[in-house]
Amino acid sequence: MGGDYAPDSTVVGAIQALSELEEDDKIVLIGDETKIKEILEKEGQDHDAFDIVHASEVIEMEEHPARAFSRKPNSSIAIGFAMLRSGKLDAFSSAGNSGAMLVGSMHIVRSVPGVIRPMIASDLPKEDGGNGIILDVGINADCKPDVLYQFAVVGSLYAEHVLGIKNPKVALLNIGEEKEKGNLLTQATYRLMDETNEFNFVGNVEGRDLFDNSADVVVCDGFTGNVVLKEAEAFFKLISKRGLVDDYFSRFNYENYGGTPVLGVNANVLIGHGISSPKAIKNMILASKTVTLANLPSKIKEAFN
Repeated sequence: MGGDYAPDSTVVGAIQALSELEEDDKIVLIGDETKIKEILEKEGQDHDAFDIVHASEVIEMEEHPARAFSRKPNSSIAIGFAMLRSGKLDAFSSAGNSGAMLVGSMHIVRSVPGVIRPMIASDLPKEDGGNGIILDVGINADCKPDVLYQFAVVGSLYAEHVLGIKNPKVALLNIGEEKEKGNLLTQATYRLMDETNEFNFVGNVEGRDLFDNSADVVVCDGFTGNVVLKEAEAFFKLISKRGLVDDYFSRFNYENYGGTPVLGVNANVLIGHGISSPKAIKNMILASKTVTLANLPSKIKEAFN
């Protein structure tokens, strides 16, 4: 029931994902059962292809996340997290109220012991066709050096086990390459990262280095990361409006990624864009399988133990 165009966009996206999954994979649709079945019938899709779990309530996009989560235990988001915690789901994805998704991530499935702050990452399309990531991109507007250091640890694990990059290069986003550059936060963080052997730290990178091979993992606070993410989205929108077609810039289309995982929690949770189209929903579901197969929460637990 999550997203501006739910449940139609969500159910149609799930149907599209079904054709790209293995026969023994199962998609669970949590929401208004009557509406779900109506859309499936309209699309000519057999109900039995999905597990359908009825949810009688909806957390609306404008509702206060924490209050709505506690007041609406029969919402699709609350039921999804309950199923995830009990092991009935391998991954839970939604394009609904992102704040409620974060509340569920931090208070229902909870952070991995030792992780100070969960985080979300965004893909960085590289000029050579590869991908990197930037994190955090929105959850943690204010950070301390030890939090940024943990972003680097988790980001390195993600790049290795999800993106398949061996010994990923980890960099700190800054206003200059020199280690003395930046504000008090980046200067202190640089000193922490420069002394570690937990990941492959390659120093500072600037905004112009994000899409080349200077780094595979770019670390920053959530305020800075969100500005970078929204500017990239705006740039893609400008190019699209002008009718410019380019294979590289088309990779900035959020629909191609669908959703981003919440990293540093004990289960696989993915958050999608509120305006998600069926294509975006499909790719979010496929991404949830990729993250699940990478067994990332267990690898993060091992690292923090």
